[in-house]
Amino acid sequence: MMFIPQETIRKKRDGLELDRAEIRAMVRGITDGSVGEGQVAAFAMAVYFRGMTLGERVDLTEAMRDSGRVLDWPSLGIERGVADKHSTGGVGDKVSLVLGPLAAACGLFVPMISGRGLGHTGGTLDKFDAIPGYDTAPGLERFARVVREAGCAIIGQTVDLAPADRRLYAVRDITATVESIDLITASILSKKLAAGLGGLVMDVKFGSGAFMRKYDDARELARSIVTVAEGAGVPTTALLTDMNEVLGQSVGNAVEVREAVEFLTGASREPRLAEVVLACTGEMLVMEGAARDMAEAARKMEDTLASGAAAERFGRMVAGLGGPKDFVERADAYLDLAPVEMPVLAEREGFVAAMDCRAVGMALVAMGGGRTRADQSIDHGAGMTRFIRIGGRVEPDTPLCMVHARDGETARMAADRIRAAISIGERRPPDRPVVRERITAETAKEAS
Repeated sequence: MMFIPQETIRKKRDGLELDRAEIRAMVRGITDGSVGEGQVAAFAMAVYFRGMTLGERVDLTEAMRDSGRVLDWPSLGIERGVADKHSTGGVGDKVSLVLGPLAAACGLFVPMISGRGLGHTGGTLDKFDAIPGYDTAPGLERFARVVREAGCAIIGQTVDLAPADRRLYAVRDITATVESIDLITASILSKKLAAGLGGLVMDVKFGSGAFMRKYDDARELARSIVTVAEGAGVPTTALLTDMNEVLGQSVGNAVEVREAVEFLTGASREPRLAEVVLACTGEMLVMEGAARDMAEAARKMEDTLASGAAAERFGRMVAGLGGPKDFVERADAYLDLAPVEMPVLAEREGFVAAMDCRAVGMALVAMGGGRTRADQSIDHGAGMTRFIRIGGRVEPDTPLCMVHARDGETARMAADRIRAAISIGERRPPDRPVVRERITAETAKEAS
């Protein structure tokens, strides 16, 4: 039967369910260009307003996955233990930099396809671009070799992995249809499933620095991703994690790489960051049979970090993808850290009551350390370090964080923005768990 794009768009516009053949035909047209730009936009808008059933979400995800190459790790020399983690994005989120080598040192293989930052959220690839020589776009042969030899490789989406997603997302970005749960689910999972995973852990963030600010919205997205991934044959667990304050102690590309190295070597491990890293990695280990339960996973991760094996894997990955062979040992010698350091001082006494993480992320963008358009270049050395935690006691002139900028004027501008983003109150706020909820296929079904 001949495919007529406008008829499929009309059907979804009218709130009817699309069948598998109609969805696959639409995705083929998006991929090969036979569906016009206006039709892609109309399809995205129809889905945005009318939504999709679970079956439609699975069909759309699988069709987008199959729009390009799907990696077959057994044919590339890895029989089992291939897993990954994906975050919906946050401020100071350097979990992937630690998780990849930690999971690899515990016996897994982690072929991580990551993205760049846009708006207030940081991008994993931008952090690795701060490492001289590191190739975030290697060919498949090199990618597979590094995964085999180092146990992990963190790179960007290649041109032949889920190409339908690239075109559909570009249209969504300019047509106010990014926020569709259906389309977000298919976008995230099509790339992850194309990487040939045996299991996936989702870090779905909520709060002031998250894409989904409201907890209920984040939970809905987590349930959607888990059920669709399971429907596509990939066991998946989602953790809902708090993004109402900076994760870790730093925000910025080079400074976050440095913090990740310090975590792996044991020089410094901020507790909230450690909790998210260990929770996500532990889920991966249990899911892939590298640990019987979370207690055994915790012991295995503790031993691996203490032995230096995880730091060694990070160094092996960096060298394998073109970076310095002694990067772990001499990170500060290679990272281009901005030269001007300025403390952001509190103006009154009290307790840190709240933090507008989005405003912190936008302060980094204003410093040149982030982007508002995908084609912008960034200053990898700009950033902030030594962030105070919510609940911390401050006096006048207590440092809230340190700003790292190229010049004094930029540093003062960023300091003003960060000071405005941090609220000081008279009473210490209650502690909040950083990992709030765990969602599995079973719990997602019970909630539906």
